Amino acid sequence: MSIWWSLHLRREAASVPLARRLLLGTMQTAGVDPDICFDLSVALSEACANAVEHGGDTGQGDSRGAYRVTAYLDGEKCRIEVADSGPGFPASPVTPVAPEAPRRPVPVAAVPYDAESGRGLSLIEELADHVTIGNKPGRGGAVVSFDKILKWQKDAPLMAV
Repeated sequence: MSIWWSLHLRREAASVPLARRLLLGTMQTAGVDPDICFDLSVALSEACANAVEHGGDTGQGDSRGAYRVTAYLDGEKCRIEVADSGPGFPASPVTPVAPEAPRRPVPVAAVPYDAESGRGLSLIEELADHVTIGNKPGRGGAVVSFDKILKWQKDAPLMAV
């Protein structure tokens, strides 16, 4: 069984719990293990909060902007992508030399454990199995995508077979 949804949200703080509740409701209804639900919902909240805080001011007169959240529950994996229309991440200091070389993800800087901000991307990396952080090619904006192997509750109604 596959489930996917996509939201186009305004860059407002109220959009973060909306996206989180939709993800939690989807996973709980499908029968995903509560610990996995929690991990992914926290990671999604961090990615959305980053899009709300940093994903605007593209120089096109749109300071509010919008961002997109897409979630896929497919078989044994959940993949989530949060994309904004802001300036994106700074260029990585390591650039591929050949056009066929793989795009390198933006490195996540180490942040002190007691910092009041700046820990979101590190937290996402801790909670997910695989994380890709980069910029949208050609259009501007950042993309944070992450996935996690799902565990299912016993007798889950939508469990992959």
